[in-house]
Amino acid sequence: MPKSYRSRIITEGVQRSPNRAMLRAMGFQDDDFEKPIVGVANGYSTITPCNMGLNALAKRAEEALFLSGAMPQTFGTITVSDGISMGTEGMKYSLVSREVIADSIETVANAQSLDGLIAIGGCDKNMPGALIAMGRLNIPSIFVYGGTIKAGHYDGMDLTIVSAFEAVGAYTAGKMDAHTLVEIERHACPGAGACGGMYTANTMSSAIEALGMSLPYTSTMAAEDMEKLESTGRSSEVLVRAVKAGIRPRDILTRKAFENAIAVVMAIGGSTNAVLHLLAIAHSVEVPLSIDDFEAVRHKVPVLCDLKPSGKYVATQLHEAGGIPLVMRMLLDRGLLHGDVLTITGEKFSDVLKSVPAAPSANQDVIRPFDRPVYKEGHLAILKGNLAPEGSVAKISGIRHRKITGPARVFDSEESCMEAILDRKIHPGDVVVIRYEGPKGGPGMREMLSPTSALIGEGLGDSVGLITDGRFSGGTYGLVVGHVSPEAAVGGQIAFVKEGDSITIDADRNRIDLEVPAEELASRRKAWTPPAPRYTRGVMAKYRQLVKSASLGAITD
Repeated sequence: MPKSYRSRIITEGVQRSPNRAMLRAMGFQDDDFEKPIVGVANGYSTITPCNMGLNALAKRAEEALFLSGAMPQTFGTITVSDGISMGTEGMKYSLVSREVIADSIETVANAQSLDGLIAIGGCDKNMPGALIAMGRLNIPSIFVYGGTIKAGHYDGMDLTIVSAFEAVGAYTAGKMDAHTLVEIERHACPGAGACGGMYTANTMSSAIEALGMSLPYTSTMAAEDMEKLESTGRSSEVLVRAVKAGIRPRDILTRKAFENAIAVVMAIGGSTNAVLHLLAIAHSVEVPLSIDDFEAVRHKVPVLCDLKPSGKYVATQLHEAGGIPLVMRMLLDRGLLHGDVLTITGEKFSDVLKSVPAAPSANQDVIRPFDRPVYKEGHLAILKGNLAPEGSVAKISGIRHRKITGPARVFDSEESCMEAILDRKIHPGDVVVIRYEGPKGGPGMREMLSPTSALIGEGLGDSVGLITDGRFSGGTYGLVVGHVSPEAAVGGQIAFVKEGDSITIDADRNRIDLEVPAEELASRRKAWTPPAPRYTRGVMAKYRQLVKSASLGAITD
Protein backbone atom coordinates (compact mmCIF):
# COMPACT_ATOMS: atom_id res chain seq x y z
CA MET A 1 0.00 0.00 0.00
CA PRO A 2 1.52 3.40 -0.91
CA LYS A 3 2.37 5.74 1.94
CA SER A 4 -0.01 8.62 2.52
CA TYR A 5 0.92 11.88 0.85
CA ARG A 6 1.56 13.61 4.16
CA SER A 7 3.88 10.84 5.40
CA ARG A 8 5.77 10.92 2.11
CA ILE A 9 6.43 14.65 2.53
CA ILE A 10 7.74 14.10 6.06
CA THR A 11 9.90 11.04 5.33
CA GLU A 12 11.19 11.88 1.88
CA GLY A 13 11.77 15.61 2.29
CA VAL A 14 13.07 17.46 -0.73
CA GLN A 15 12.40 14.51 -3.04
CA ARG A 16 8.72 15.49 -2.97
CA SER A 17 9.31 19.05 -4.22
CA PRO A 18 8.17 18.29 -7.80
CA ASN A 19 4.96 16.77 -6.43
CA ARG A 20 4.32 19.83 -4.29
CA ALA A 21 4.92 22.06 -7.30
CA MET A 22 2.04 20.40 -9.16
CA LEU A 23 -0.23 20.69 -6.15
CA ARG A 24 0.55 24.40 -5.88
CA ALA A 25 -0.99 24.78 -9.34
CA MET A 26 -4.24 23.56 -7.79
CA GLY A 27 -4.14 26.11 -4.98
CA PHE A 28 -2.05 24.46 -2.27
CA GLN A 29 -0.23 26.88 0.04
CA ASP A 30 2.73 26.08 2.31
CA ASP A 31 0.57 25.13 5.30
CA ASP A 32 -1.66 22.88 3.21
CA PHE A 33 1.04 20.25 2.76
CA GLU A 34 0.71 19.34 6.44
CA LYS A 35 -3.04 18.67 6.08
CA PRO A 36 -4.55 15.28 5.23
CA ILE A 37 -5.39 14.95 1.54
CA VAL A 38 -8.87 13.48 1.10
CA GLY A 39 -10.26 12.16 -2.16
CA VAL A 40 -13.82 12.97 -3.18
CA ALA A 41 -14.98 10.20 -5.51
CA ASN A 42 -17.82 11.84 -7.42
CA GLY A 43 -20.26 9.62 -9.32
CA TYR A 44 -22.04 12.58 -10.92
CA SER A 45 -23.54 12.12 -14.37
CA THR A 46 -26.60 13.13 -16.33
CA ILE A 47 -26.99 9.56 -17.60
CA THR A 48 -29.42 8.70 -14.83
CA PRO A 49 -31.63 10.63 -12.38
CA CYS A 50 -29.97 8.68 -9.57
CA ASN A 51 -26.70 10.59 -10.05
CA MET A 52 -27.77 13.91 -11.54
CA GLY A 53 -27.72 15.66 -8.15
CA LEU A 54 -24.32 14.44 -7.00
CA ASN A 55 -22.23 17.37 -8.20
CA ALA A 56 -23.80 19.69 -5.65
CA LEU A 57 -23.00 17.15 -2.93
CA ALA A 58 -19.39 16.87 -4.11
CA LYS A 59 -19.04 20.67 -3.95
CA ARG A 60 -20.49 20.68 -0.44
CA ALA A 61 -18.06 17.90 0.57
CA GLU A 62 -15.12 19.91 -0.78
CA GLU A 63 -16.14 22.98 1.22
CA ALA A 64 -16.68 21.04 4.44
CA LEU A 65 -13.43 19.09 4.09
CA PHE A 66 -11.45 22.29 3.62
CA LEU A 67 -13.13 23.98 6.59
CA SER A 68 -12.41 20.87 8.69
CA GLY A 69 -8.70 21.08 8.01
CA ALA A 70 -8.29 18.71 5.06
CA MET A 71 -7.33 19.27 1.43
CA PRO A 72 -9.95 17.78 -0.91
CA GLN A 73 -9.10 16.36 -4.32
CA THR A 74 -12.13 15.50 -6.45
CA PHE A 75 -12.15 12.88 -9.16
CA GLY A 76 -14.88 11.21 -11.18
CA THR A 77 -16.06 7.65 -11.36
CA ILE A 78 -18.58 6.14 -13.75
CA THR A 79 -22.18 5.12 -13.52
CA VAL A 80 -24.65 3.39 -15.81
CA SER A 81 -28.41 3.44 -15.50
CA ASP A 82 -29.90 0.02 -14.80
CA GLY A 83 -33.41 1.36 -15.33
CA ILE A 84 -32.67 2.85 -18.76
CA SER A 85 -30.68 -0.16 -19.98
CA MET A 86 -33.12 -2.72 -18.52
CA GLY A 87 -34.21 -5.33 -21.05
CA THR A 88 -31.46 -4.44 -23.51
CA GLU A 89 -27.96 -5.70 -24.29
CA GLY A 90 -26.67 -2.68 -22.38
CA MET A 91 -27.93 -4.14 -19.09
CA LYS A 92 -25.06 -6.65 -19.25
CA TYR A 93 -22.72 -3.80 -18.34
CA SER A 94 -24.53 -3.04 -15.06
CA LEU A 95 -22.81 -5.54 -12.77
CA VAL A 96 -19.57 -5.04 -14.69
CA SER A 97 -19.74 -1.37 -13.73
CA ARG A 98 -19.49 -2.33 -10.04
CA GLU A 99 -15.99 -3.66 -10.72
CA VAL A 100 -15.04 -0.67 -12.89
CA ILE A 101 -16.14 1.70 -10.12
CA ALA A 102 -14.20 -0.21 -7.46
CA ASP A 103 -11.11 -0.46 -9.65
CA SER A 104 -11.20 3.23 -10.61
CA ILE A 105 -11.51 4.45 -7.01
CA GLU A 106 -8.74 2.08 -5.87
CA THR A 107 -6.54 3.24 -8.75
CA VAL A 108 -6.86 6.96 -7.99
CA ALA A 109 -6.61 6.61 -4.21
CA ASN A 110 -3.45 4.52 -4.38
CA ALA A 111 -1.87 6.46 -7.25
CA GLN A 112 -2.31 9.73 -5.35
CA SER A 113 -1.58 8.22 -1.90
CA LEU A 114 -4.73 9.70 -0.39
CA ASP A 115 -5.13 9.98 3.38
CA GLY A 116 -8.90 9.51 3.30
CA LEU A 117 -11.83 9.00 0.97
CA ILE A 118 -15.41 10.21 0.71
CA ALA A 119 -17.38 8.47 -2.03
CA ILE A 120 -20.63 9.97 -3.32
CA GLY A 121 -22.94 7.71 -5.32
CA GLY A 122 -26.59 7.39 -6.18
CA CYS A 123 -27.22 4.32 -8.35
CA ASP A 124 -27.22 0.58 -7.67
CA LYS A 125 -23.56 -0.21 -8.41
CA ASN A 126 -22.00 3.05 -7.13
CA MET A 127 -22.56 1.87 -3.58
CA PRO A 128 -21.10 -1.65 -3.52
CA GLY A 129 -18.39 -0.51 -5.95
CA ALA A 130 -17.33 2.24 -3.55
CA LEU A 131 -17.42 -0.07 -0.52
CA ILE A 132 -15.34 -2.72 -2.30
CA ALA A 133 -12.74 -0.04 -3.06
CA MET A 134 -12.80 1.18 0.55
CA GLY A 135 -12.26 -2.37 1.76
CA ARG A 136 -9.28 -2.89 -0.53
CA LEU A 137 -7.73 0.49 0.28
CA ASN A 138 -8.36 0.44 4.04
CA ILE A 139 -7.88 4.18 4.41
CA PRO A 140 -10.38 6.20 6.51
CA SER A 141 -13.52 6.36 4.36
CA ILE A 142 -17.17 7.33 4.41
CA PHE A 143 -20.00 6.87 1.92
CA VAL A 144 -22.54 9.57 1.03
CA TYR A 145 -25.73 8.42 -0.68
CA GLY A 146 -27.12 10.77 -3.31
CA GLY A 147 -30.64 10.11 -2.05
CA THR A 148 -33.87 8.56 -3.18
CA ILE A 149 -36.31 9.95 -5.74
CA LYS A 150 -39.67 11.13 -4.45
CA ALA A 151 -42.74 9.17 -5.44
CA GLY A 152 -44.55 10.06 -8.63
CA HIS A 153 -48.30 10.47 -8.53
CA TYR A 154 -51.13 9.78 -10.95
CA ASP A 155 -54.81 9.13 -10.39
CA GLY A 156 -54.35 8.56 -6.67
CA MET A 157 -51.45 6.14 -7.11
CA ASP A 158 -47.93 6.48 -5.69
CA LEU A 159 -45.63 5.61 -8.59
CA THR A 160 -42.07 4.35 -9.00
CA ILE A 161 -40.13 3.22 -12.06
CA VAL A 162 -41.46 -0.32 -11.49
CA SER A 163 -44.98 1.03 -12.00
CA ALA A 164 -44.02 1.74 -15.61
CA PHE A 165 -42.61 -1.77 -16.16
CA GLU A 166 -45.71 -3.39 -14.68
CA ALA A 167 -47.96 -1.11 -16.75
CA VAL A 168 -46.45 -2.60 -19.92
CA GLY A 169 -47.61 -6.07 -18.84
CA ALA A 170 -51.04 -4.79 -17.85
CA TYR A 171 -51.46 -3.02 -21.19
CA THR A 172 -50.36 -6.13 -23.11
CA ALA A 173 -52.90 -8.21 -21.18
CA GLY A 174 -55.67 -5.74 -22.02
CA LYS A 175 -55.99 -4.66 -18.38
CA MET A 176 -54.93 -1.07 -18.99
CA ASP A 177 -55.62 1.40 -21.78
CA ALA A 178 -52.94 3.25 -23.73
CA HIS A 179 -53.74 6.60 -22.12
CA THR A 180 -53.14 5.27 -18.59
CA LEU A 181 -49.92 3.56 -19.68
CA VAL A 182 -48.56 6.83 -21.09
CA GLU A 183 -49.63 8.84 -18.03
CA ILE A 184 -47.89 6.39 -15.68
CA GLU A 185 -44.74 6.67 -17.78
CA ARG A 186 -44.96 10.48 -17.66
CA HIS A 187 -45.40 10.66 -13.88
CA ALA A 188 -43.34 7.73 -12.53
CA CYS A 189 -40.04 9.61 -12.09
CA PRO A 190 -40.60 13.24 -11.05
CA GLY A 191 -37.00 14.33 -10.45
CA ALA A 192 -33.53 13.49 -9.15
CA GLY A 193 -32.78 10.46 -7.01
CA ALA A 194 -32.53 6.69 -7.07
CA CYS A 195 -35.55 4.44 -7.65
CA GLY A 196 -37.99 5.13 -4.85
CA GLY A 197 -39.06 1.75 -3.47
CA MET A 198 -36.93 -0.64 -1.44
CA TYR A 199 -35.13 -1.58 -4.62
CA THR A 200 -31.39 -2.17 -4.92
CA ALA A 201 -30.17 1.42 -4.46
CA ASN A 202 -32.16 2.06 -1.29
CA THR A 203 -31.40 -1.46 -0.06
CA MET A 204 -27.66 -0.91 -0.42
CA SER A 205 -27.74 2.59 1.08
CA SER A 206 -29.57 1.07 4.07
CA ALA A 207 -27.07 -1.79 4.29
CA ILE A 208 -24.15 0.66 4.25
CA GLU A 209 -25.74 2.64 7.07
CA ALA A 210 -26.19 -0.63 8.98
CA LEU A 211 -22.53 -1.49 8.33
CA GLY A 212 -21.52 1.78 10.00
CA MET A 213 -19.94 3.31 6.89
CA SER A 214 -22.39 6.21 6.53
CA LEU A 215 -24.15 8.50 8.98
CA PRO A 216 -27.46 7.59 10.67
CA TYR A 217 -30.65 8.49 8.76
CA THR A 218 -28.75 9.34 5.55
CA SER A 219 -29.77 6.20 3.62
CA THR A 220 -33.43 7.19 3.21
CA MET A 221 -33.20 10.95 2.60
CA ALA A 222 -34.70 12.39 -0.59
CA ALA A 223 -32.14 13.56 -3.15
CA GLU A 224 -33.79 16.95 -3.58
CA ASP A 225 -34.19 17.82 0.11
CA MET A 226 -31.85 20.27 1.87
CA GLU A 227 -30.99 17.73 4.58
CA LYS A 228 -29.08 15.75 1.98
CA LEU A 229 -26.67 18.67 1.46
CA GLU A 230 -26.43 19.22 5.20
CA SER A 231 -25.67 15.55 5.88
CA THR A 232 -22.92 15.63 3.24
CA GLY A 233 -21.23 18.43 5.17
CA ARG A 234 -21.51 16.45 8.41
CA SER A 235 -20.14 13.35 6.69
CA SER A 236 -17.08 15.32 5.59
CA GLU A 237 -16.45 16.56 9.12
CA VAL A 238 -16.79 13.03 10.51
CA LEU A 239 -14.36 11.72 7.91
CA VAL A 240 -11.67 14.24 8.84
CA ARG A 241 -12.03 13.17 12.49
CA ALA A 242 -11.72 9.53 11.39
CA VAL A 243 -8.53 10.35 9.45
CA LYS A 244 -7.03 11.97 12.55
CA ALA A 245 -8.19 9.09 14.78
CA GLY A 246 -7.02 6.43 12.33
CA ILE A 247 -10.44 4.72 12.01
CA ARG A 248 -10.27 2.49 8.94
CA PRO A 249 -12.84 0.41 7.06
CA ARG A 250 -11.48 -2.89 8.34
CA ASP A 251 -12.00 -1.65 11.90
CA ILE A 252 -15.69 -1.23 11.05
CA LEU A 253 -16.43 -3.93 8.46
CA THR A 254 -16.22 -6.94 10.77
CA ARG A 255 -18.17 -10.17 10.70
CA LYS A 256 -20.64 -8.69 13.21
CA ALA A 257 -21.14 -5.64 10.97
CA PHE A 258 -22.13 -7.86 8.05
CA GLU A 259 -24.55 -9.78 10.26
CA ASN A 260 -26.10 -6.42 11.21
CA ALA A 261 -26.44 -5.45 7.55
CA ILE A 262 -28.08 -8.76 6.66
CA ALA A 263 -30.53 -8.37 9.55
CA VAL A 264 -31.50 -4.88 8.37
CA VAL A 265 -31.89 -6.03 4.75
CA MET A 266 -34.30 -8.73 5.96
CA ALA A 267 -36.23 -6.33 8.18
CA ILE A 268 -36.78 -3.77 5.41
CA GLY A 269 -37.66 -6.31 2.69
CA GLY A 270 -34.59 -5.46 0.61
CA SER A 271 -33.34 -6.52 -2.80
CA THR A 272 -31.88 -9.92 -3.74
CA ASN A 273 -28.86 -7.99 -5.03
CA ALA A 274 -27.87 -7.35 -1.41
CA VAL A 275 -26.72 -10.98 -1.23
CA LEU A 276 -24.40 -10.53 -4.21
CA HIS A 277 -23.02 -7.18 -3.06
CA LEU A 278 -22.52 -7.95 0.64
CA LEU A 279 -20.61 -11.11 -0.30
CA ALA A 280 -18.36 -9.03 -2.55
CA ILE A 281 -17.79 -6.31 0.06
CA ALA A 282 -16.96 -8.95 2.69
CA HIS A 283 -14.45 -10.48 0.29
CA SER A 284 -12.74 -7.09 -0.11
CA VAL A 285 -12.02 -6.97 3.65
CA GLU A 286 -11.30 -10.70 3.94
CA VAL A 287 -14.27 -11.40 6.21
CA PRO A 288 -15.66 -14.93 5.73
CA LEU A 289 -19.28 -14.67 4.58
CA SER A 290 -21.40 -17.15 2.64
CA ILE A 291 -24.90 -17.31 1.24
CA ASP A 292 -25.80 -19.73 4.05
CA ASP A 293 -25.27 -16.88 6.53
CA PHE A 294 -28.22 -15.07 4.94
CA GLU A 295 -30.43 -18.08 5.53
CA ALA A 296 -29.38 -18.27 9.18
CA VAL A 297 -30.33 -14.62 9.76
CA ARG A 298 -33.59 -14.97 7.79
CA HIS A 299 -35.06 -17.40 10.32
CA LYS A 300 -34.48 -14.94 13.18
CA VAL A 301 -35.49 -11.59 11.66
CA PRO A 302 -39.03 -10.66 10.56
CA VAL A 303 -39.88 -8.25 7.75
CA LEU A 304 -40.93 -5.10 9.62
CA CYS A 305 -41.37 -2.59 6.78
CA ASP A 306 -44.22 -2.55 4.26
CA LEU A 307 -42.30 -1.22 1.28
CA LYS A 308 -42.52 -1.46 -2.48
CA PRO A 309 -42.19 -3.48 -4.67
CA SER A 310 -44.51 -5.91 -2.87
CA GLY A 311 -45.67 -3.47 -0.20
CA LYS A 312 -47.39 -0.07 -0.08
CA TYR A 313 -44.75 2.54 0.72
CA VAL A 314 -41.62 4.17 -0.66
CA ALA A 315 -38.27 5.06 0.94
CA THR A 316 -39.16 8.67 1.74
CA GLN A 317 -42.10 7.40 3.80
CA LEU A 318 -39.74 5.04 5.64
CA HIS A 319 -37.57 8.08 6.37
CA GLU A 320 -40.53 9.99 7.80
CA ALA A 321 -41.44 6.99 9.96
CA GLY A 322 -38.02 6.83 11.61
CA GLY A 323 -35.69 5.41 8.98
CA ILE A 324 -33.03 2.76 9.42
CA PRO A 325 -32.08 3.83 12.99
CA LEU A 326 -35.59 2.97 14.22
CA VAL A 327 -35.43 -0.43 12.52
CA MET A 328 -31.99 -1.05 14.02
CA ARG A 329 -33.13 -0.02 17.51
CA MET A 330 -36.02 -2.50 17.29
CA LEU A 331 -33.62 -5.27 16.30
CA LEU A 332 -31.04 -4.27 18.93
CA ASP A 333 -33.58 -4.41 21.76
CA ARG A 334 -34.42 -8.01 20.82
CA GLY A 335 -30.85 -9.24 20.56
CA LEU A 336 -30.94 -9.38 16.75
CA LEU A 337 -28.27 -6.72 16.22
CA HIS A 338 -24.72 -6.41 17.52
CA GLY A 339 -24.52 -3.16 19.46
CA ASP A 340 -20.75 -3.34 19.99
CA VAL A 341 -19.92 -2.72 16.32
CA LEU A 342 -17.84 0.40 15.62
CA THR A 343 -19.13 3.07 13.23
CA ILE A 344 -17.29 5.70 11.20
CA THR A 345 -18.18 8.29 13.87
CA GLY A 346 -16.02 6.41 16.39
CA GLU A 347 -19.11 5.43 18.37
CA LYS A 348 -20.59 1.96 18.75
CA PHE A 349 -24.11 1.30 17.53
CA SER A 350 -25.34 0.83 21.09
CA ASP A 351 -24.42 4.48 21.69
CA VAL A 352 -25.64 5.75 18.31
CA LEU A 353 -29.09 4.20 18.85
CA LYS A 354 -29.61 5.30 22.48
CA SER A 355 -31.71 8.33 21.56
CA VAL A 356 -33.77 6.50 18.93
CA PRO A 357 -37.36 5.52 19.88
CA ALA A 358 -37.74 1.88 20.86
CA ALA A 359 -40.95 1.38 18.88
CA PRO A 360 -42.60 2.86 15.80
CA SER A 361 -45.29 5.52 16.09
CA ALA A 362 -48.85 4.22 16.25
CA ASN A 363 -50.05 6.72 13.63
CA GLN A 364 -48.19 5.07 10.73
CA ASP A 365 -47.84 1.54 9.36
CA VAL A 366 -44.71 1.85 7.21
CA ILE A 367 -42.70 0.27 10.06
CA ARG A 368 -44.73 -2.36 11.87
CA PRO A 369 -44.51 -3.17 15.60
CA PHE A 370 -42.32 -6.17 16.27
CA ASP A 371 -45.29 -8.28 17.35
CA ARG A 372 -47.19 -7.46 14.15
CA PRO A 373 -44.64 -7.79 11.31
CA VAL A 374 -45.35 -7.90 7.61
CA TYR A 375 -43.82 -11.41 7.57
CA LYS A 376 -42.67 -13.47 10.54
CA GLU A 377 -39.40 -14.42 8.82
CA GLY A 378 -37.06 -12.73 6.38
CA HIS A 379 -37.94 -12.71 2.71
CA LEU A 380 -34.62 -13.64 1.03
CA ALA A 381 -34.40 -17.43 1.00
CA ILE A 382 -31.39 -19.47 -0.10
CA LEU A 383 -32.57 -22.44 -2.15
CA LYS A 384 -30.43 -25.44 -3.03
CA GLY A 385 -31.06 -28.71 -4.87
CA ASN A 386 -29.93 -30.50 -7.99
CA LEU A 387 -30.67 -27.37 -10.04
CA ALA A 388 -28.54 -25.17 -7.78
CA PRO A 389 -26.04 -27.18 -5.71
CA GLU A 390 -24.06 -24.00 -4.93
CA GLY A 391 -27.26 -22.15 -4.10
CA SER A 392 -29.73 -19.63 -5.46
CA VAL A 393 -31.64 -16.66 -4.05
CA ALA A 394 -35.43 -16.39 -3.91
CA LYS A 395 -37.40 -13.32 -2.87
CA ILE A 396 -40.53 -14.73 -1.30
CA SER A 397 -42.33 -11.56 -0.19
CA GLY A 398 -45.64 -10.58 -1.72
CA ILE A 399 -46.60 -14.09 -2.89
CA ARG A 400 -49.48 -16.31 -1.88
CA HIS A 401 -47.91 -19.62 -2.95
CA ARG A 402 -44.41 -20.57 -1.81
CA LYS A 403 -44.28 -23.81 -3.78
CA ILE A 404 -44.84 -24.65 -7.41
CA THR A 405 -44.25 -27.75 -9.52
CA GLY A 406 -44.71 -27.23 -13.22
CA PRO A 407 -43.40 -27.74 -16.73
CA ALA A 408 -40.24 -25.89 -17.71
CA ARG A 409 -40.53 -23.18 -20.35
CA VAL A 410 -36.91 -22.80 -21.46
CA PHE A 411 -35.28 -19.68 -22.93
CA ASP A 412 -31.61 -19.08 -23.65
CA SER A 413 -31.90 -15.30 -23.34
CA GLU A 414 -34.03 -12.65 -21.67
CA GLU A 415 -35.23 -11.33 -25.05
CA SER A 416 -36.68 -14.66 -26.19
CA CYS A 417 -38.49 -15.04 -22.87
CA MET A 418 -39.90 -11.52 -23.03
CA GLU A 419 -41.20 -12.14 -26.53
CA ALA A 420 -43.06 -15.25 -25.32
CA ILE A 421 -44.60 -13.39 -22.37
CA LEU A 422 -45.84 -10.52 -24.52
CA ASP A 423 -47.22 -13.04 -27.05
CA ARG A 424 -49.25 -14.58 -24.17
CA LYS A 425 -47.47 -17.95 -24.49
CA ILE A 426 -46.79 -18.33 -20.75
CA HIS A 427 -49.61 -19.87 -18.73
CA PRO A 428 -50.50 -20.45 -15.07
CA GLY A 429 -48.47 -23.32 -13.61
CA ASP A 430 -45.48 -22.83 -15.90
CA VAL A 431 -41.93 -22.53 -14.56
CA VAL A 432 -40.00 -20.14 -16.79
CA VAL A 433 -36.25 -20.84 -17.14
CA ILE A 434 -33.96 -18.05 -18.40
CA ARG A 435 -30.38 -19.27 -18.74
CA TYR A 436 -27.00 -18.26 -20.19
CA GLU A 437 -27.51 -14.91 -18.43
CA GLY A 438 -25.12 -15.58 -15.53
CA PRO A 439 -21.89 -13.77 -14.65
CA LYS A 440 -19.91 -15.56 -17.38
CA GLY A 441 -22.75 -16.55 -19.68
CA GLY A 442 -24.29 -13.12 -20.18
CA PRO A 443 -21.73 -12.02 -19.46
CA GLY A 444 -22.72 -9.60 -16.73
CA MET A 445 -25.71 -11.29 -15.07
CA ARG A 446 -28.54 -9.08 -16.33
CA GLU A 447 -31.53 -8.21 -14.15
CA MET A 448 -34.84 -9.71 -15.28
CA LEU A 449 -37.16 -6.85 -14.31
CA SER A 450 -38.85 -6.71 -17.71
CA PRO A 451 -40.03 -10.37 -17.73
CA THR A 452 -41.04 -10.42 -14.06
CA SER A 453 -42.89 -7.10 -14.29
CA ALA A 454 -44.65 -8.22 -17.46
CA LEU A 455 -45.78 -11.43 -15.73
CA ILE A 456 -47.15 -9.42 -12.80
CA GLY A 457 -48.83 -6.95 -15.14
CA GLU A 458 -50.53 -9.85 -16.92
CA GLY A 459 -51.76 -11.22 -13.58
CA LEU A 460 -49.43 -14.24 -13.52
CA GLY A 461 -47.25 -13.22 -10.58
CA ASP A 462 -48.80 -15.78 -8.21
CA SER A 463 -49.19 -18.64 -10.66
CA VAL A 464 -45.93 -18.74 -12.64
CA GLY A 465 -42.46 -19.54 -11.32
CA LEU A 466 -39.29 -18.11 -12.85
CA ILE A 467 -35.71 -19.25 -12.36
CA THR A 468 -32.54 -17.82 -13.86
CA ASP A 469 -28.77 -17.82 -13.54
CA GLY A 470 -29.10 -14.07 -14.03
CA ARG A 471 -30.35 -11.80 -11.29
CA PHE A 472 -33.33 -9.62 -10.47
CA SER A 473 -33.94 -5.94 -10.01
CA GLY A 474 -34.78 -4.81 -6.50
CA GLY A 475 -38.14 -4.00 -8.05
CA THR A 476 -38.89 -7.67 -8.70
CA TYR A 477 -41.23 -9.79 -6.62
CA GLY A 478 -43.15 -13.01 -7.12
CA LEU A 479 -42.13 -16.68 -7.06
CA VAL A 480 -38.77 -15.98 -8.69
CA VAL A 481 -35.36 -17.56 -8.10
CA GLY A 482 -32.14 -15.97 -9.29
CA HIS A 483 -28.36 -16.42 -8.98
CA VAL A 484 -28.75 -20.14 -9.82
CA SER A 485 -25.26 -21.56 -9.38
CA PRO A 486 -23.35 -23.06 -11.07
CA GLU A 487 -24.60 -21.15 -14.09
CA ALA A 488 -25.41 -22.63 -17.49
CA ALA A 489 -22.30 -21.29 -19.23
CA VAL A 490 -19.97 -23.37 -17.02
CA GLY A 491 -22.06 -26.53 -17.25
CA GLY A 492 -24.40 -25.99 -14.33
CA GLN A 493 -27.47 -28.20 -14.20
CA ILE A 494 -29.68 -25.38 -15.48
CA ALA A 495 -27.99 -25.89 -18.88
CA PHE A 496 -29.55 -29.35 -19.20
CA VAL A 497 -33.20 -28.43 -18.60
CA LYS A 498 -35.45 -29.28 -21.55
CA GLU A 499 -38.82 -27.83 -22.49
CA GLY A 500 -41.53 -29.60 -20.51
CA ASP A 501 -39.28 -31.01 -17.77
CA SER A 502 -40.88 -30.89 -14.35
CA ILE A 503 -39.32 -28.35 -11.93
CA THR A 504 -40.19 -27.82 -8.27
CA ILE A 505 -39.56 -24.58 -6.40
CA ASP A 506 -40.26 -25.07 -2.70
CA ALA A 507 -39.40 -22.05 -0.56
CA ASP A 508 -40.63 -23.75 2.62
CA ARG A 509 -38.06 -26.54 2.21
CA ASN A 510 -35.41 -24.29 0.59
CA ARG A 511 -35.36 -26.56 -2.46
CA ILE A 512 -35.13 -26.08 -6.21
CA ASP A 513 -35.09 -29.36 -8.13
CA LEU A 514 -35.27 -30.67 -11.67
CA GLU A 515 -37.45 -33.80 -11.61
CA VAL A 516 -35.37 -35.77 -14.12
CA PRO A 517 -33.54 -39.07 -13.39
CA ALA A 518 -29.83 -38.77 -12.67
CA GLU A 519 -28.89 -41.07 -15.55
CA GLU A 520 -30.81 -38.88 -18.00
CA LEU A 521 -29.06 -35.77 -16.70
CA ALA A 522 -25.70 -37.51 -17.05
CA SER A 523 -26.54 -38.32 -20.67
CA ARG A 524 -27.51 -34.71 -21.35
CA ARG A 525 -24.27 -33.52 -19.80
CA LYS A 526 -22.22 -35.72 -22.10
CA ALA A 527 -24.01 -34.32 -25.14
CA TRP A 528 -23.61 -30.68 -24.03
CA THR A 529 -20.98 -28.34 -25.43
CA PRO A 530 -20.22 -24.92 -23.94
CA PRO A 531 -21.55 -22.02 -26.03
CA ALA A 532 -19.12 -19.72 -27.81
CA PRO A 533 -18.39 -16.53 -25.84
CA ARG A 534 -20.69 -13.68 -26.80
CA TYR A 535 -17.82 -11.17 -26.45
CA THR A 536 -14.22 -11.84 -27.42
CA ARG A 537 -12.68 -8.40 -26.90
CA GLY A 538 -13.01 -5.42 -24.59
CA VAL A 539 -14.28 -5.07 -21.05
CA MET A 540 -16.90 -7.81 -21.33
CA ALA A 541 -14.36 -10.38 -22.53
CA LYS A 542 -12.02 -9.48 -19.66
CA TYR A 543 -14.88 -9.65 -17.18
CA ARG A 544 -15.96 -13.07 -18.44
CA GLN A 545 -12.46 -14.44 -17.88
CA LEU A 546 -12.17 -13.07 -14.33
CA VAL A 547 -15.63 -13.28 -12.77
CA LYS A 548 -16.42 -15.98 -10.21
CA SER A 549 -19.71 -17.66 -9.35
CA ALA A 550 -22.70 -15.66 -8.14
CA SER A 551 -22.59 -17.82 -4.99
CA LEU A 552 -19.31 -16.03 -4.17
CA GLY A 553 -20.64 -12.55 -5.03
CA ALA A 554 -19.55 -12.48 -8.70
CA ILE A 555 -16.17 -11.16 -7.57
CA THR A 556 -13.30 -10.60 -10.01
CA ASP A 557 -10.28 -10.76 -7.70
